[in-house]
Amino acid sequence: MSVDAVRGVAIHLPISIPTGGADANRAYAIGMARAFGGALLFSLPILMTMETWSLGFSMDRLRLALLMVSLLPLLVGLAYYSGFEDTMHLRDAVLDAFAAIAVTTVMAAIFLLLFGALDTDTQPSEWVGKIALQAVPGSIGALVAQSQFGSNETEQRRRRESGELGEYFFMCAGALFLAANIAPTEEVVLIAQMMTPWQSLALAVLALILMHLFVYGAGFRGQHEPPSDRSSLAIFVKFSLNGYLLALGISAYLCWLFGRLDGLALAESVQATIVLGLPAAIGAASARLVL
Repeated sequence: MSVDAVRGVAIHLPISIPTGGADANRAYAIGMARAFGGALLFSLPILMTMETWSLGFSMDRLRLALLMVSLLPLLVGLAYYSGFEDTMHLRDAVLDAFAAIAVTTVMAAIFLLLFGALDTDTQPSEWVGKIALQAVPGSIGALVAQSQFGSNETEQRRRRESGELGEYFFMCAGALFLAANIAPTEEVVLIAQMMTPWQSLALAVLALILMHLFVYGAGFRGQHEPPSDRSSLAIFVKFSLNGYLLALGISAYLCWLFGRLDGLALAESVQATIVLGLPAAIGAASARLVL
């Protein structure tokens, strides 16, 4: 066949347009829709709590900014494991983290407007404060929605290969998420004031035991098998005890950020931290199972 004939056949052949870009955009759009649903689902407890609306007005702006800055590295790490798409570079994870914040901002603004919490008489700084307080649970929910509502083999592989540091990271994420839903409320301090020191100690011991049972003994889906090369005591200390200490540290940090420790004596501050440490510990244990 001559060259001219080949050219003639080629001209009449249907041209196949690559669809990789379109498929990638569609997958990303689906991921964003999951993110919106995850942000709404995970932030509903504080989205519909009037105390968080008040904090949006009264919370110290430096502490609010510090909350957002300290949240960003956590979101970048979650985006790497459970982002809207397979992230191959740090830049992609950072972009996904900011996308989660943007989705949460839009979601919170919509519902707070519908609830009447934002109106024309509200100062712009109050709008920013009320919406920003939804960022912690909402943006975390937006990112973990991929692992909960979607399917991502890369995320599952990275999760398995994350090692012990990865375990601690996920515990911090779970502790921050669950504790951030409760820290803005006044009940943390009220419960702490009702408890005796012995009750606080008993609560701390119970939280530690529950945390260990959640991961190794309760038979939940995703339960971990104890490493065969370590004793039960070593496993308890390395993961459960260290995880609980991380949860307490995050609880103290959140209590301070939301002003729950202002004006309290040292003993009262410790008791408030232990009270918030209960949901933080449960969140840390649950994160090891589901993230």
